[in-house]
Amino acid sequence: MSKQGNPSNSDARASRVRWGILAILFIITTINYADRATISIAGPELKKILNLSPVQMGYIFSAFAWSYVVAQIPGGWLLDRFGSKITYFFSIFFWSLFTLMMGWVGFLTGATAVTVLFLLRLLIGAAEAPSFPGNSRITSAWFPTNERGTAAAIFNSAQYFATVLFAPLMGWLVHSFGWQSVFYVMGALGIVMAFVWQKTIYGPRNHPRITSAEFALLQQGGALVDLDSGAQAAAPKKVATGSAIRQLLGNRMLLGVYIGQYCITTLTYFFLTWFPVYLVQERHMTILKAGFVAALPAIAGFLGGILGGYVSDAMIKRGYSLSAARKTPIVAGMLMSMSMIACNYISADMLVVAVMSLAFFGKGVGALGWAVVSDTSPKEAGGLSGGLFNTFGNTAGITTPIAIGYILQATGSFSGALVFVAANAALAIACYLFIVGDIKRFEFAKPVTLKSEEEAALAAPGAPAGGN
Repeated sequence: MSKQGNPSNSDARASRVRWGILAILFIITTINYADRATISIAGPELKKILNLSPVQMGYIFSAFAWSYVVAQIPGGWLLDRFGSKITYFFSIFFWSLFTLMMGWVGFLTGATAVTVLFLLRLLIGAAEAPSFPGNSRITSAWFPTNERGTAAAIFNSAQYFATVLFAPLMGWLVHSFGWQSVFYVMGALGIVMAFVWQKTIYGPRNHPRITSAEFALLQQGGALVDLDSGAQAAAPKKVATGSAIRQLLGNRMLLGVYIGQYCITTLTYFFLTWFPVYLVQERHMTILKAGFVAALPAIAGFLGGILGGYVSDAMIKRGYSLSAARKTPIVAGMLMSMSMIACNYISADMLVVAVMSLAFFGKGVGALGWAVVSDTSPKEAGGLSGGLFNTFGNTAGITTPIAIGYILQATGSFSGALVFVAANAALAIACYLFIVGDIKRFEFAKPVTLKSEEEAALAAPGAPAGGN
């Protein structure tokens, strides 16, 4: 079936293949975040067995983000160079394999165990680097502009669903079978899903079940349907990375989005790393109870994530500008997230959980950064722009666990840590209100696409003129 031109009678009704693609993205991203969170669930047991200080725990928690950040630009380049499907497959396979291998740390002791644990977390971070730029790239290809906020919110909300689904399971595994079991189970699951990915993901032009009507809907609605087409994947354009990065960072709108993402991701890494420890250490819960309790704010975050994307797209459909539609949920969500400071003045556990749920709900509502990236990234370098955005954002994965570790060691309390996290929510608001300005697709002022050998030969002095 041709995906171009007018649809035939059998294709008159638009299919919904794009939502199936999004479902796979959601499942993979859920496993992605569950694998990131394995260390926090196993953390209290590891801290006890290996006799780790809060600062040492902070560095182990941050190990993932060191390599994840460093590998963002290479990961984005790989996506632009080889396409989303194959790059993402190897990403899933290797992060899952390294997660499984973390269970082997149980056979080691002392400094050797700590070193191997740190190194494996570094490898997981590097392997996961293409994941979110890949998500952004795929939704740019598969969703029109007025559905992209919802699509990005859905795959981004998988970070909360991962906690809802897997935190109780992982808490039970640690309680029943020891901390190593968490890594074995999650690693094996990810390896299986890597092969499911390979069998189910296609670009819009190549998908066997898409109708011409759906393809036309995507194409007319602003989806970048040729981003991973067979022709493009076979002979991709090469981008001058250095020039592209300089222009991306030189744009005020994009720089504001990047810095804002750093601030928003600070909240993510608090919940991914120190939150279960907060429940065990500050609120004196068992690890089994903490695993179930952590799921409650995560449910709120999941619902908030879906709502934020829905509201943003609904505003676009009702005639609001793209800037207003994206910024409104982000600002409102970050305001709600700042409520976590109230936990410093509350003693009742259930009230603490309620406030943290509100904060996590707000984090979900405001997590529209990837929709903004899809809206603003230049067509020639979507993977590179997504990688740069994720580099800024996940630098918070380095600073947040370490900063909280030092705060805990200095004060013996999480009070300062909650203030630190809430302050970053306030800074995210400032970025979107005072730095970003109008949200629109960025276009390079200078060419960044390198010529192919054939094009270079034709353009060379003395080359024959084109024509008959």
